[in-house]
Amino acid sequence: MHAIAVSEFGGPEVLELRDVPIPEPGPGQLRVRVRASTVAKIDISTRNGAISRAGLLAPHQDVGLGWDVAGTVDAVGTGVRRFTVGDEVIGLRDLLFAFPGAHAEQVVLHEGALARAPRGTPYEQAATIPLAGLTADRALALADLQPGQTLLVTGAAGGVGGFVLELARLRNLRTIAVASPTDEALVGQLGATDFVARTDALGQAVRNVAPGGVDAVVDTAVLGIAAHEALRGGGTFVALVAPFAPPPIRGTNVVVQEVYADGGRLAELSALAEARRLTLRVAQTIPLAEAAKAHQLAESGGQRGRIVLQT
Repeated sequence: MHAIAVSEFGGPEVLELRDVPIPEPGPGQLRVRVRASTVAKIDISTRNGAISRAGLLAPHQDVGLGWDVAGTVDAVGTGVRRFTVGDEVIGLRDLLFAFPGAHAEQVVLHEGALARAPRGTPYEQAATIPLAGLTADRALALADLQPGQTLLVTGAAGGVGGFVLELARLRNLRTIAVASPTDEALVGQLGATDFVARTDALGQAVRNVAPGGVDAVVDTAVLGIAAHEALRGGGTFVALVAPFAPPPIRGTNVVVQEVYADGGRLAELSALAEARRLTLRVAQTIPLAEAAKAHQLAESGGQRGRIVLQT
């Protein structure tokens, strides 16, 4: 089968389409015939070596890419109870060392990393749920807000930010979205209560809308202290990238969201997508063999939706 791999770090040109052995599922595992998988920021950081330099990936001769999975079960190991061959599923591969990754024709995952795909949803759209959806869901859980409280969402027009807005609306939270001025209408459609255009004076701009400061921040744009300035004393700041988490000044609670495969929560997100309560945005679909092109597009920015690899 074919899979994307890197044996040295660098630009998109280091991506290789390899012919690798078909993986076999062990106890509690399933093999998924991958139909679609997104290109995420962590794939770019893995390819260019940033993840390795940060000490998050031990030396490996071959490194696989791809976290999001959408496809059909084509083999099951012993002890699997929740799925059978032919089931349409979505899942998350959260082990950086696992080879191959989801950017492959087939991938093996533990059944606890999978959920049934939303019915009637194309694979390329379903593939946008696992990584971004679970990240947004966990970030909101860590924010720990009650209905009526105020949440600031940076990068609100992005994949994670958009899911945060929609999930926050379901929790009856007030949301202040930070994004480009051209994205005001988009984030409004995604459920933002208020909008603040990106600015170098973000703290003051947000406090003009929420004078006492917001109750929590989900910092998907990795703005760090600039977003923290909008947070009230004793509020909660949820960072998505540990090195850029601000200090917990003014008695604030600064936590780092670390996503992991959670089939139970993923099933709930899948149900929301099936009910059209989550907006699944695809910017472009590209064949697996053209992964380098997909990385170039993803790195260029400005995409209002995910770049998806099809197999």
